[in-house]
Amino acid sequence: MTSRRGTYSITMGWLRTALTVVYMVMVLATVVTIVRERRDPVKSLAWIAAIALVPVLGLTVYALFGRNWRKRKMFNRKGILDEEWIEAVYKRQLSTLSDPALAATREIENNRDTIRLMLGNSRALLAVHNRVEVLQNGKVTFASLYEALKGATHSIHLEYYIFENDRIGRQIESILVRKAAEGVEVRLIYDGVGTLWTEGSIFRRLRRAGVQVECFMPVVFPWLSSRVNYRNHRKIAVIDGRVAYTGGINIAERYLVGTKLGRWRDVHLRIEGEAVKLLQSVFITDWRFVRPAEQLRPDDYFRDSDVEEVCPVQIAVSGPDSDWSVIMQAFFSVITKARSRIYISTPYFTPGAALLTAIKVAALSGIDVRLLIPERSDSRLVWWATRSYVEELLEAGIRVYMYQGGFNHSKLVIIDGEFSSVGSANIDTRSFDDNFEVSALIYDRAVAARLESDFAADLRTSREVTPADWERRPSRLAALESMARLLSPLL
Repeated sequence: MTSRRGTYSITMGWLRTALTVVYMVMVLATVVTIVRERRDPVKSLAWIAAIALVPVLGLTVYALFGRNWRKRKMFNRKGILDEEWIEAVYKRQLSTLSDPALAATREIENNRDTIRLMLGNSRALLAVHNRVEVLQNGKVTFASLYEALKGATHSIHLEYYIFENDRIGRQIESILVRKAAEGVEVRLIYDGVGTLWTEGSIFRRLRRAGVQVECFMPVVFPWLSSRVNYRNHRKIAVIDGRVAYTGGINIAERYLVGTKLGRWRDVHLRIEGEAVKLLQSVFITDWRFVRPAEQLRPDDYFRDSDVEEVCPVQIAVSGPDSDWSVIMQAFFSVITKARSRIYISTPYFTPGAALLTAIKVAALSGIDVRLLIPERSDSRLVWWATRSYVEELLEAGIRVYMYQGGFNHSKLVIIDGEFSSVGSANIDTRSFDDNFEVSALIYDRAVAARLESDFAADLRTSREVTPADWERRPSRLAALESMARLLSPLL
């Protein structure tokens, strides 16, 4: 008996030693991988600390969420679009930005460097002739979208992070089913994580009715460890290649009736003109990713525009399939070149070192910088992380407001009354590095004036934070903010 117990003890001892060695090798290999990825040092150190302090959990979370697929090219957009068309226009615009036809407005002249940057980092073409309508909140947005969908005669292309099986989703469903029966080509991309809690019967009904429906990277176990972190956060609708919608509003009833947080505040755009072709290109690219066997020809879905108004727009697209943090670079460029005022509205604010420095330097230089964030949030951890930046923003002279009229989900950047951005990207590292995002960069004073007016109205429904108020907040909250700040690079 003693001999058997001794043998068992020796065997278990060797097994524990072997497992420890294997585990240490895995930890060392993971740390070497993190270092070799040459990402933001803050994010790298955060991952290394998580693995060291909470070993098993840290490794597991890194395997699920931490790997840098931008470097590994898990997603590759190159060669997907009509390269000859893109390249021809890109080279012409890059060489003729000084041409009077492209310098017809002061907004283009003052933002020439940013326009050139976007051409260089992502081939974001400049569409000069557009008609852009600002749509505030869900009621106005859905009414406009319904009308456009009902008038479709050729194609409907929809791409949404969230598509709920609720009153709004079913109203959209009924229109799509009717249009498919009329012979209109209807395609829908929805995100696997954004619709994780959506009852799947709505997609089955759409497929039975002839709508082509694809899930962007379904969350199933074989792929969980490699793709769950990279989500399609875009909101795009293109109807007949003539009218497009983009912004922050998903297909969900919460944008009408609100949630326990109150009314959901958001902004969307309706676009006609040359920029529609650019949004159509984004959809066609993403459709080829979710359905590689079907090669949509861009020329079949592009339509010539008769819009003559000058409202220059670039469509900025970023994600793990791009070489650069495209949208972050756009924001960095316009903020560092601001001359008088910078207005930002975002539900989540974890900007990263470079953008945070740019915002603070602008304020310290005497520029009027105002940041609007929610008083309450749908993500508690990100809410604490957002609050962790408030003190240093106030110290730099930035005016910080907390929205109290519900949950402000708007994603806006407005610079000098000339530049504005509306899209799906938050001012956070997840939007800049991990998610597939899209933003409309608009170089037009009329659009900026409308957005500034709405921003001012939101400020009247907000509480301005003062240094004295902030110092009086409970110490418990300050501790939670500090902890969330440490974890924010991993969010």
